[in-house]
Amino acid sequence: MNNITVIIESPKGSGQKYDFEPELNRFKLHKMLPAGLVFPFDFGFIPETKGEDGDPLDVIVLSELGSFTGCAMDVRIIGALVVEQTERDGSTMRNDRYLAVPGVAQQFSNVNSINQLPPAIVNQLEHFFKNYNEQAGKELKILNRIDAAEAYDLIISNLQKQP
Repeated sequence: MNNITVIIESPKGSGQKYDFEPELNRFKLHKMLPAGLVFPFDFGFIPETKGEDGDPLDVIVLSELGSFTGCAMDVRIIGALVVEQTERDGSTMRNDRYLAVPGVAQQFSNVNSINQLPPAIVNQLEHFFKNYNEQAGKELKILNRIDAAEAYDLIISNLQKQP
C-alpha cells in the first residue's frame, strides 16, 4: 500500500538542481545551490501529478543510496510536509514535500510512517527546504506533518486527468 514510482531530478549530495523539461523530454540544469548546501537525500517528482505550482508533486526519497538524475524508483510514501510557499512576488501556494522510502531500501526498510523517523531527520529536512527556498528569494512555512495514508490520498487527488 502507498507504493508509487517516482523520478529523481537531483541526487543525494548534489549541489545542483535539475528540472525535467517536458518540451525537451530531458533534464536540464536549473540552478546551482550555494556552497555547502546539498540535497540531503534524492529529490524528485511524482509523475502524472500536478500541484498548485503547476509542476508535478515534489518527493524526497530517504535512503542510504544516492541514485542519479532520471532514475525511476519504486517507493513507499511514508508521509508529507504540508507547506505554504510565498513567492518573490508575494503570492502564496501549497507546495507540499512528500516523503518516501525505496522498496529496496535497507536503512529505512521498517519505516512506514513519518512518525517512525528519528525527529532529527524530519527537523533537518524542514530546515533544508526552508533554507533552499530562502536562497531562491522565497519563504517556506511548514503547516503540518501528515502520515502515509493522508499523504497518499493527497497524491491520488492530484493525479492529472489523462485525455
